[in-house]
Amino acid sequence: MEELEPALYIVPTPIGNMEDITFRAVRILKEARIICAEDTRHSRPLLEQLGVTSPVLESFHDHNETEKAARVRNWIQEGKSVALISDAGTPLISDPGYHLVVDCVNAGIRVVPLPGPCAAITALEAAGFPTDRFCFEGFLPVREKALYDRLEELRHETRTMVFYETPRRMPDTAVALGRVFGDREIVVGREMTKTFETFYRTTCKKLSGILANDVNSGRGEMVAVLYPWRPDSGETAVSDEARRLLRLLVAELPVKKAARIVSETFGCSKNDVYREALALQKEEPES
Repeated sequence: MEELEPALYIVPTPIGNMEDITFRAVRILKEARIICAEDTRHSRPLLEQLGVTSPVLESFHDHNETEKAARVRNWIQEGKSVALISDAGTPLISDPGYHLVVDCVNAGIRVVPLPGPCAAITALEAAGFPTDRFCFEGFLPVREKALYDRLEELRHETRTMVFYETPRRMPDTAVALGRVFGDREIVVGREMTKTFETFYRTTCKKLSGILANDVNSGRGEMVAVLYPWRPDSGETAVSDEARRLLRLLVAELPVKKAARIVSETFGCSKNDVYREALALQKEEPES
């Protein structure tokens, strides 16, 4: 077997279907002196299935990346070839590897990226939304306030948006998406490339109910693809539900206090709610 040139090889692995790995990826994994894996317990059976039977397997994950980056750099400088893989898909895409690549680049070490499976791109391909411009937002914040703040920031994003989410977090995220984006179209892919691959095609407002009615929705990682905002869409910054409550409160409370209550209740932008409250205050009383 020909000796692999000393370098850092970024090797994507299947997100589900084993047939998705490339011939080149298998060859690199077989020839690399060292394979750095996010979870060695997960990767060893995968490598054995690919015929990579006796690798030097090293753990490389979020908690040891900074420490291991220097060691990996030293291995390559000593003349060893190193392949980096994650649990599934393309390394660095919401997975460890960024600090290692920066370290190698700064040290003048060759970094060889291989094309291959990526859940974000796979979901984007299937969504049927504009693909000429899109943005990848990774995993959304876990804390409720931070989640709503992030979604508010993206309310008027004119590119198609792609998010990752865990099954445990998806119910809360679906509620937040509904409150912030209302009738905006969304596609959520679950168990992509696997036997029970499912795509939920609906609106943000309906997503929570659809997931709640599917007993399998809590199984498998999810990728959400959100339709971009269009200036001519007629979509308002404050949801209909929030506006109804705001209308009631403006009739009884000072504008600032009413806006604060609605903003905190629905996770809306305080500025957007305040402007809406002022507009409601100026409306003539209904007859």
